[in-house]
Amino acid sequence: MSPQRSNRAQLIEGTLRCLERLPPERVTARAIADESGANLASITYHFGSKDELVTEAVVAGLDRWLAEIGRRLDGVVPVENPGSAVERLRAATAVVEETRREHEGLARTFLAAMAKALHDERIQALLAEGFRRSRQEVARVLGLGPDPVGRDAGGLALALFDGLLFQALLDPGLAIEGERMARAQARLRRVMPSEE
Repeated sequence: MSPQRSNRAQLIEGTLRCLERLPPERVTARAIADESGANLASITYHFGSKDELVTEAVVAGLDRWLAEIGRRLDGVVPVENPGSAVERLRAATAVVEETRREHEGLARTFLAAMAKALHDERIQALLAEGFRRSRQEVARVLGLGPDPVGRDAGGLALALFDGLLFQALLDPGLAIEGERMARAQARLRRVMPSEE
């Protein structure tokens, strides 16, 4: 029996399934090939290395998570409402917390990829491009505007979400959620006066 043909999408989907059920150190090229039904050599052919495949899968998974957050917010707080950015940020924080455990494998691998990016220019480039897209999408999802200031605000919101996500991975007790998050955001707004 000849090996099944594989493509990039098949490998990314198989990698995402591995990330859901395996710790990062057990997401091997063999596990990915088995999960995706792909030929082991196709990983190198399509991605150059297993680490690059995993990084592309992490970026794709994070994009999907962000899209999920956006869909859930659209059903609660329409982006067209004036002043909805504050409400959407509060709602987004709640959705991130509700879905955090579901995406824990993805988040752990994202953190590992960030560490690898310091020593691997290709992984660094993949993650940087993912952040560029995410900043713009976060700005859209939160209703912050498509202009450069909106994208910068999207970057700040993304830093808040990523930073809290990484802290909660280290210790779930470090998660800031619900009413604690609302009070913390209110305190930050008081000490960071707006020029607008």
